[in-house]
Amino acid sequence: MSRHESDREDLMAEATALVRRVELAVPGEDLPVVAGVRNSALLSIYFGSDPVYHFDERNRLRRAFAGGRLYRTQGNALAELTRVRTPQATELRRHDLDGPSLDEFVDRMKQRLRRLHDALAQGTAAVLRQVPEEDDFVAELSEQIAGILSCAETLAPPIKGKR
Repeated sequence: MSRHESDREDLMAEATALVRRVELAVPGEDLPVVAGVRNSALLSIYFGSDPVYHFDERNRLRRAFAGGRLYRTQGNALAELTRVRTPQATELRRHDLDGPSLDEFVDRMKQRLRRLHDALAQGTAAVLRQVPEEDDFVAELSEQIAGILSCAETLAPPIKGKR
């Protein structure tokens, strides 16, 4: 883990792991939204540099970065990881979100995704850049977000090797 994070200046250019990606101007969003998939077809959506959501192949939340904190799934809970820095090391402190705090997190995420989906469906989201340029990723993105919003299971299984 890096000792210092910095805001990305150009998410679209830096997100090279997303082999198919699009940068969108979305009404109501101050910064462009970048969405894309890795070779494994796992979707990531960046609302600027915060929040960021990463989903698994079944449209369930796997990881997130929101409000300056890291999150990862723990099955029925979401582990909130807070970085604590000392001159010698960076430590991650974990607090599990469940019950009302988990519901609040998921509701905020789904509201943001619903606004993005509505903008895509209504044609009010403008494509700024796309890789590859000739790709029609926007239609797939809209379908995938609809899948996330209708998915009965919100959280992916725990990430293997993490406790």
